[in-house]
Amino acid sequence: MSIQLISLSHKTADLNVRSCFSMSLEQQKNCMKAIYSEDMVEECVILSTCNRLEIYLYGKDEDQRQIFKKAENHLFSQLDLPDKIDGAEYLRFYSGKKAVEHLFLVASGLDSQVIGEDQILGQVKEAQAMAAEAATVGTFLNTCFRYAITAAKKIKTETELSKTAVSTATIAIKAARDALGTLKQKKVLIIGASGKIGGSVYKNLLSDNEAKIYITQRQKCKKHASEKVTVIDYSERYAWLEPMDVIISATASPHYTLTFDKVKGALQSDRERVFVDLAVPPDIDGRVLQLEHTHYYNLDDFTKIAEENNRRKKHEAAAALDILEDYCIQFEKWMIFQTYYSNLEEVRENICGQAKRYGAEKAFNRFFYTLRDCMEPDELEIFMKTLKKIGDME
Repeated sequence: MSIQLISLSHKTADLNVRSCFSMSLEQQKNCMKAIYSEDMVEECVILSTCNRLEIYLYGKDEDQRQIFKKAENHLFSQLDLPDKIDGAEYLRFYSGKKAVEHLFLVASGLDSQVIGEDQILGQVKEAQAMAAEAATVGTFLNTCFRYAITAAKKIKTETELSKTAVSTATIAIKAARDALGTLKQKKVLIIGASGKIGGSVYKNLLSDNEAKIYITQRQKCKKHASEKVTVIDYSERYAWLEPMDVIISATASPHYTLTFDKVKGALQSDRERVFVDLAVPPDIDGRVLQLEHTHYYNLDDFTKIAEENNRRKKHEAAAALDILEDYCIQFEKWMIFQTYYSNLEEVRENICGQAKRYGAEKAFNRFFYTLRDCMEPDELEIFMKTLKKIGDME
């Protein structure tokens, strides 16, 4: 038995391709349940974010090829991929220790486009919770995710990896500030401020205390309204574009929140503006870049800024990897012990039965001689060295 993984991420696919693999929560649940219904699959968890789609599986080693194939088929049945995109080309497959290590790297932010960003940890927790709600996760994946989350938390507290708050949200704000020179007294419109990424942008702008913030809501609601924040109805967003300096969109919408023709019609002046699209699939029609004095950024455009951050955090990443390695080993030991626990029970009962018949000394002698006869020399040497370690500890 082992853990398997099908992965697509920013490392294997650009934004356009990742957009095609975007799934709603309902689609994710349906996909998990469909995969879990296969006899050879014992557990399944799907992790879906802007930068990755991953399917974690647990099943028999001998069924691995079939497990991958069945999971891949169910995944593609939930997607509507364009004919020009061969979805299988972008998938990566991992099993056993490599699959476990990958999850640990993901949860800690070490596999993120922005190393050390901590939004992914919450997304990993939510993926586990969704699988639990769908009843597709059990002892092994639950424990694997628990170890990964615990390791990520330790990295946050014992290294500087996440001390400097660098995330998709902060990079988006930096891009806007660099394009305009400053955000002081600039008007920033956030579409999707109630979501995770949009909410993070909103909180960062509030703490900066520089820009004048405008946010959209589906229905007029004044719970966020203040001297610093103006709430507008989502349906009126185009009417508010003209005075805006920065427009940031980060929704889970399956369609554009801002289309090129309507943006062009709404803008009366050609002063500098920045459009930032933080959504997958995209929220903003990329053709807005055709407008004069307009800057446009999407998730793929943040690669250079992310690389600079990643270089600065190289030393802390090394320290984080040491922590991850320790937790990976702990989980591997747990999994081996859990897998063979029933065999240990049989051995214990056998030794106890012989002890009653022949005495404890003879029972243990028979046990060790049986081990000697059953094991290969290198296995026996490892076992005897382990016994010596235990003896030295007492």
